[in-house]
Amino acid sequence: MSRAPRPLTGRPLVEALIDGWRPLARLDVDGFALLRSRGVTRRAHSAVALDAPDSPSALLRAVERIEGLCAAAGEPATFRILDLHGPEPLDALLAERGYTLEGRSAVQEIALDRAPAPAPAAEIRVGGLDEEWFEAAWRLAPRPGEEARRTLHDILAGTPAVQVLLRPAPGEAPVAVGRAALVETGRERTSVLNQIAVDPAHRRQGLGRDVSRTLLAVAARQGAVRALLEVEEDNRAACALYRGLGSRELGLYHYRVGAAPAEHA
Repeated sequence: MSRAPRPLTGRPLVEALIDGWRPLARLDVDGFALLRSRGVTRRAHSAVALDAPDSPSALLRAVERIEGLCAAAGEPATFRILDLHGPEPLDALLAERGYTLEGRSAVQEIALDRAPAPAPAAEIRVGGLDEEWFEAAWRLAPRPGEEARRTLHDILAGTPAVQVLLRPAPGEAPVAVGRAALVETGRERTSVLNQIAVDPAHRRQGLGRDVSRTLLAVAARQGAVRALLEVEEDNRAACALYRGLGSRELGLYHYRVGAAPAEHA
């Protein structure tokens, strides 16, 4: 029996989360990764600390530089703050500058040394973005905005992945989908689960669990030693589901959102 992997921590963890939902553009700025994706999804359109300075003066300069870059694009600066990585003074600095706190979520990890069996009825696609899967994912979980569909397609196409579909009967439209991006973390492979969605008319039938356990099983067969998940704190059903699959919490994160450039001025 294989050993459970050591929990992922520090910069490798942050890089895995970025690669699992890869932005369309990235600029490294003074120890931060500034991620840009046409304003679609905060995970792919925010700044996150990698090796940000702890010194108050250096940290302030980095924040001001990011604010300037965002203002030049006509956008407010948004930071993702991970309590499991730091730097510790960042959240207080942003609060002092008038940033609002939004979107509390947990980062969870599941070791894949004992991955569950896939659901027998699951359809599995591995590799590049599967267009039938994308059509089902967009129908089940669309996002607002003119650029949202194209941007989400481009984000999902950025990383090879396991993609799972479930249908109520052969030939019918999928009613549940999920994705596990496959990313390299040093000498190991990590899967990052996201885009799990179930048709409201088919909820409470165990489909979310079937999709999730299939993603974990196939990711393990593709060489992944762990799975990472990002779950909103108030999504009790998802938290219970992942606990049942063996997840452990690594830490929490939230966003700090600045004022629009004109307001800031």
